[in-house]
Amino acid sequence: MSDLYQKVANSTWGKSLVSAMNLPTPAILERQGRADSPFLEGQALVGAAQGGKLLEAACEVVAASPATVFYTAQPATLSESALAKTKARANEVDLNSLEDTRRFKALVFDASGIANSMELRALYDFFHPVARKIAKCGRVVILGRPPEKCDPAQATAQKALEGFTRSLAKEIGKTGAVANLIYVEEGAEALVESALRFFLSPKCAYVDAQVVTIQKAAKPKSRIDWNRPLAGQVALVTGASRGIGAAIARVLARDGAKVVALDVPGAASDLENIAKEIDGLSLAVDITDANSPAQIADFLRKETDGVDIVVHNAGVTRDKTLARMSEQFWDLLMDINLNAIQRINDKLLSDEVLRKQGRLIGVSSIGGIAGNFGQTNYAASKAGVIGYTEAMSRVLKGGITINAVAPGFIETQMTAAMPFTIREAGRRMNSLSQGGQPQDVAETIAFLANPGSGGVNGQTIRVCGQSLIGK
Repeated sequence: MSDLYQKVANSTWGKSLVSAMNLPTPAILERQGRADSPFLEGQALVGAAQGGKLLEAACEVVAASPATVFYTAQPATLSESALAKTKARANEVDLNSLEDTRRFKALVFDASGIANSMELRALYDFFHPVARKIAKCGRVVILGRPPEKCDPAQATAQKALEGFTRSLAKEIGKTGAVANLIYVEEGAEALVESALRFFLSPKCAYVDAQVVTIQKAAKPKSRIDWNRPLAGQVALVTGASRGIGAAIARVLARDGAKVVALDVPGAASDLENIAKEIDGLSLAVDITDANSPAQIADFLRKETDGVDIVVHNAGVTRDKTLARMSEQFWDLLMDINLNAIQRINDKLLSDEVLRKQGRLIGVSSIGGIAGNFGQTNYAASKAGVIGYTEAMSRVLKGGITINAVAPGFIETQMTAAMPFTIREAGRRMNSLSQGGQPQDVAETIAFLANPGSGGVNGQTIRVCGQSLIGK
């Protein structure tokens, strides 16, 4: 469903009207087009606090884009930024005398060297002069060290990065810009490229104020083709006949995967159309059937000789207040949204149908984080997905990772059916003042599925435009 208010607010006459009424003007977000579109264009400013160890890795990524790169060596807190001169062929710029017209499409700051709260001044020194010079739909990425891996003084400073990132995201969101934080464990520097490419690109249009940790893991065995990073891999997507599931299937296929699109037999016609569109395979199975895990495993063994990526997107809502909820509403929803995920994964893992270095990805929800009126069953199931993700990440072997995404308000048939006032509140109650698109969820899943994302494990990424609901 299209956002009529956004269209009006961005029209010639509408801009004056909403401005006079002091209403928000949701920016038209830039999203990924062709698979081979550059991940970053325009001007990028990189910097580092004293003692940072991640700027070199960041510079190598930024330098791989067509962006024009700049750095600053002043003041003294930022002098280490000069490393970019050689690593990214960057041009020096004076932050205190920037032209009024200059706009940076990306700001990348290595805060990993900040060892105590007094050194947080480097954040102010870098971002204060450029906070109003971030381009429309710009990207801010801050790099740090996981607080739990630091001594108390450094942990204090590194944890402060989260509050800074989230607040900055709210300040810049009105222009469609987003800010995110990447923690990188010592020894995992070589695995940061996939996350940096994602968070600097149009692919993260609706991923805002998120914190992702890159852990130590094995590097990909072969060089990644960033235009088709999933080439040669097989992906299973449940609930793929429409909406978010169909978008996931399309994006994974765009990135090179052979997609097995799965949905209930009643959706077989739509399912076959999606599979045909992406040159994939369709599998009509009811995942609540006790035999469905065996059916899925047998199909994958026979048709594709295994699977590399499993996306558990299938899900339903059965809303009622708990006092009025029937046991059928509770049991059916839990079976589809949570129990089936565990049954299918158990079968694919025990039979070794999921290959080594595989990716398990679940779809949770903001509802599982914040809760919703009349959704005790749904919220419980989606919180369960997060708990399952965290727990399984500690026991999986063979380089297999498990992660989840938690969508906020996404423009789908389900949200289009909401009452007008609830729908509008859902759209506006985030830093970008609009709903997301199914593609936004799909792009985040594709990032987690990427062979270069092996250092991301047990984590849940919100795709919500920094929703004001939840944490």
